[in-house]
Amino acid sequence: MPRVIVRKPEWIRSTVQHTDRARKVRRALREYNLHTVCEESNCPNRGECYDRGTCTLLIMGPVCTRNCRFCSVEHGRPGALDPEEPANVAETVRRLGVRYVVVTSVDRDDLRDGGAQHYADTIRAIRARTPHVQVEVLTPDFRMNETAIDTVLAARPAVFAHNVETVRRLTASVRDRRASFDTSLAVLAYAYRSASEIPVKSGLMVGLGETDREVIDTLAQIRAAGATSVTIGQYLPPTRRNLPVQRFVEPARFREYEDAARALGFAHVASGPMVRSSYRAEEITSQVRLA
Repeated sequence: MPRVIVRKPEWIRSTVQHTDRARKVRRALREYNLHTVCEESNCPNRGECYDRGTCTLLIMGPVCTRNCRFCSVEHGRPGALDPEEPANVAETVRRLGVRYVVVTSVDRDDLRDGGAQHYADTIRAIRARTPHVQVEVLTPDFRMNETAIDTVLAARPAVFAHNVETVRRLTASVRDRRASFDTSLAVLAYAYRSASEIPVKSGLMVGLGETDREVIDTLAQIRAAGATSVTIGQYLPPTRRNLPVQRFVEPARFREYEDAARALGFAHVASGPMVRSSYRAEEITSQVRLA
């Protein structure tokens, strides 16, 4: 994919927050040696989310077994799972005083179940300490291991999310070679069939070289798989080593994507230049459950 130099338009703006509440979140994460996808992926919204007392917790360590070209998370050989992590995550959630939390992870292809039991243990630890907190999970594909997906679903997350990330044509050039567009669709479909009462969610980035027609087609395929919630956001390279932006999609076009998604039957759509897969996730739960 050729490197195209594109200047950021005026509508691409991140919010930096250095408030007391944002500092409280950072302190709690450091104290319990926890990681967030907010920091590991250099999310432009992390200051705003911290200020609201929310974050997306990254479990199973900061090293991923896969090497997606859009992502800045370190890849290589991860260490052993921390058996204390579920309890530490639960205590951090309690201290933050949140009502909704997103738990995601690196890919752990080195583990037989891909880390599914660790997800389940984390969900249950949070619920045991703070029963009122809803837990959304944003999982890897588990190599479409049905038993692994069942393990996560059995822990009853509030929302089960897995991202397709990009359109079918670009998957091989954007994601790790072990990732597959069809596998991601299969994960969504299996989760929907296995536990239809748990809302299924997915997300994709634009600006990587896809066409608008491909975006709409991808939305249709995600919806056909059973997802009732979708996020669409502008791809921004987290470092100079990642894939370059091929285009900046205008806000009006994001509104057209949203209209198309709603016409396809999505109960919730978050579509905009600064939208990320877990951005303000707590605001959508009631809408998703209406689908």
